[in-house]
Amino acid sequence: MSSFLTLLESLRNFLNTGGNVLWTILLASICLWTLVAERYFFFRLTYPERKAHWVEQWNNRLDRHSSHALYIRECIISEAKITMSTTLPLINMLIGLCPLLGLLGTVTGMIHVFDVMSVTGTSNARAMAAGVSQATIPTMAGMVIAIGGLYFGKRIEQRVSDETHHLTDLLKYH
Repeated sequence: MSSFLTLLESLRNFLNTGGNVLWTILLASICLWTLVAERYFFFRLTYPERKAHWVEQWNNRLDRHSSHALYIRECIISEAKITMSTTLPLINMLIGLCPLLGLLGTVTGMIHVFDVMSVTGTSNARAMAAGVSQATIPTMAGMVIAIGGLYFGKRIEQRVSDETHHLTDLLKYH
């Protein structure tokens, strides 16, 4: 328990070093990874049942030959694609937001450095180092989160594409 509290204290000190922007990046990161985890759970737990429902819905149709049936098939596939990619726009928005928040942290940290320089001059390196640290930590955090998010966002997009093609193959149009 003591080591866990020490870990939380270290995390809080790190977040405070990066300033308020780093706390915002943490919030965006929590939202991003929650949405990514939700999509993985969706594909693991919910999607197989829905896919089976869509395939059964199509196979129970007597008419699978007419142009009307083709429109219904396209509607089922479109519904599936929309359901699979529900949170992708929000995931992509958060991926793009994290580096911008990091850049905002850079700007606010440099403003702090210039403020210290205007008050104490350039002789107080310790005070300037705190501002430089406040400037670089959010940039690094925003980039790390965005890079990880890009990887998982693209994997989800690829999964949506693969599952859409697979469902298209299962819904045979004669």
